[in-house]
Amino acid sequence: MKENIPVLIILLPLCSALLCLLLTGLHKRLGRALVVLATAGSLVLSVIQLRTVITEGTIHYAVGGYEPPFGIELVIDSLNALIIVMISIIGFLTVLFAENFGDDRPVVKGSANAILALLITGLLGMTSTGDMFNLYVFLEITSLSAYCLIAMGGSKGVVSAYRYMLVGTIAATFYLLGIGILYSATGTLNMGDLSAILNKGGYDDVMLVSMSFLIAAFGIKMALFPFHGWQPSAYTHAEPGTRPLITGVMGKIPALAMFRYFYCIYGTDYIYVKYLLILLGVFSVFGMLYGSLMAMGQSDIRKILAYSSVAQIGYISLGFAIGTPVALAGSFLHMIGHAFMKGGLFFCTGAIRFKYGTVNIDDFGRIYKKMPLTCGLLVVAALSMIGIPPTAGFFSKWYLALGAAGRHEWIYIAVLVISSLLNAVYFFKVIEKVFIQQDKGLDDKWSKGELELPLTIILPVVVCFIAILGIGIFNVKLFDILMLTLEGVGL
Repeated sequence: MKENIPVLIILLPLCSALLCLLLTGLHKRLGRALVVLATAGSLVLSVIQLRTVITEGTIHYAVGGYEPPFGIELVIDSLNALIIVMISIIGFLTVLFAENFGDDRPVVKGSANAILALLITGLLGMTSTGDMFNLYVFLEITSLSAYCLIAMGGSKGVVSAYRYMLVGTIAATFYLLGIGILYSATGTLNMGDLSAILNKGGYDDVMLVSMSFLIAAFGIKMALFPFHGWQPSAYTHAEPGTRPLITGVMGKIPALAMFRYFYCIYGTDYIYVKYLLILLGVFSVFGMLYGSLMAMGQSDIRKILAYSSVAQIGYISLGFAIGTPVALAGSFLHMIGHAFMKGGLFFCTGAIRFKYGTVNIDDFGRIYKKMPLTCGLLVVAALSMIGIPPTAGFFSKWYLALGAAGRHEWIYIAVLVISSLLNAVYFFKVIEKVFIQQDKGLDDKWSKGELELPLTIILPVVVCFIAILGIGIFNVKLFDILMLTLEGVGL
């Protein structure tokens, strides 16, 4: 069984999605129970897989026994093994959390659970695959699931989902054009085989045209400035129970795919890579500043966090633009940490909405008295977003700055500092509302027993709190795991 772990991690949530509606028809809780068990199983297997990769090296798994380059291959190194664990944790927590939101009719609830399981399947598949077209298949599973979950957020969610669908279809078309050009020139869809062929030389023009399409495709999917237009509305109006997974994870996996193409397939010896990385750096800088400035002007905490995500994606792509192994490790450390920061903040947002029915920060006056755990996570996640030690956000930004200093990219360090100061402005505004502003006397919609919230909300809050501090405290260990893959990669 151990040798089949890479595919079982994907198959468990996929099978639960296919069976969820059927079991929900038999009993309203059976479908959800299956999804919970399946995502928990994927989480356990992902941890085992990470341990195996660390001790034994990269895993190559031929799906169906068909060897690459003719068959589909799953490739698990230390980098994507860590990210698979991240997806599995946030996915499992979101499945628990989502039970408290949405329509309670069994068919609707069963559909939501099934679509959520499909979203997790798509994210895991995109992260694991070593095949270009298989990446497209999982990308579409992810996108279609996200469209549905965003549309479940209400009338504004429907509009946001439609807008995202239109833009997402363009992104998918660009991706197909990019890999179609590569396939027509090389005759292979396997990423490892493609890299070997391209490195022989003679494909410069093909690589330039295909990479232009891929930058646009991944830029849209990861909401990189200036391709981010769909994102603030979609993140704001998505179905509340599934928002932590959508906002915390969904934009990160296309960023991982962009890294794979830039550094593992095209390679840094490619003549045009440096120019394209400069362009990516410009996008990152403007995104970091634009997202932070837009967040400062919002009063709806969902919009604050949505615009903040534009800036945070900029941090990740900035590491790609710098290109040194240390900066790349900083990008992926920020990717992992931000999943728990932003996912955690949306767990907090959902918890506050569940208890008090509001998302306007002007109504948050002294809610810490009745929601100490939730407000504790809100503060820790906010400080991490700003970059205060010993949280995850400080160390990821530190590695980014070290990488920039190593290449004498002082402008990048300056923008990192300025963006962090802007983050402090709007996050301290939220903290001030929670702890200092006068109590608004909101009606408590949850007053059962001594717990501030149901256990299915408290557990995600506590896990994210621990993860943000744990990633910061044990950042060196995570850095070393990332460097097992990133050592020797980069400029």
